[in-house]
Amino acid sequence: MSTSQPSVSIVVPVRNEADNIVPLIEEITAALDGRWDYEIIYVNDGSTDATGERLKAVMAQRSNLRQLRHVRSGGQSAAVRSGVRAARGAIVATLDGDGQNNPAFLPDLISAVEKGANVGLAAGQRVGRKDTGFKKFQSRVANKVRNAILQDGTRDTGCGLKAFRRDVFLMMPYFDGLHRFLPALVRREGFDIAYVDVIDRPRRSGVSNYGFFDRLWIGIMDLAGVWWLIRRKKPTPDVTEVNA
Repeated sequence: MSTSQPSVSIVVPVRNEADNIVPLIEEITAALDGRWDYEIIYVNDGSTDATGERLKAVMAQRSNLRQLRHVRSGGQSAAVRSGVRAARGAIVATLDGDGQNNPAFLPDLISAVEKGANVGLAAGQRVGRKDTGFKKFQSRVANKVRNAILQDGTRDTGCGLKAFRRDVFLMMPYFDGLHRFLPALVRREGFDIAYVDVIDRPRRSGVSNYGFFDRLWIGIMDLAGVWWLIRRKKPTPDVTEVNA
């Protein structure tokens, strides 16, 4: 691992994505090399294929690549949280490990956070979705319902391409599914959101690790919980230190 302090950490949660490891890392490095001091943190979320071995092989060649491993799968939010907690950069960017998120958009997201004085999150908003018709339909419905209830002003919270200030993320109350409610929770803490349109791509290899019906009712409960959290938030009083 590199001993230099990175300014940006790229967190990639993966489970059973062995064939997507090398191509995605090559794209990340092509997008970021020469622009920032950065590290790439792959969070291996209980993979049972060759994901870990593929990562080790690349780690032998790249000093800025790190691998965290969950002994058993904890889900996407848990993987993102593990990566953010281990990150050394003040800005963290995330993307999915299946190749659908194009790393070419990472610089726009990172720059939006760097340049925005009060921007806590830059959220990718997918255009030209490459998912199945049913998956696109369920996303549209979920986003409309969430936006109507939380009024977070975000048309697409499911996009894995995001950049945010690490300290802002660590303010968030953690729960499984947190990654789908980041805009509402970042606004709850008084920060602004920047939006960047990103072009979706087909999955490069493998199959999706996330379904619809297995998370439908959990998502409804999460929505109710976030709605409650927002309404329980009180303005933080200004704090000044009193000297002797």
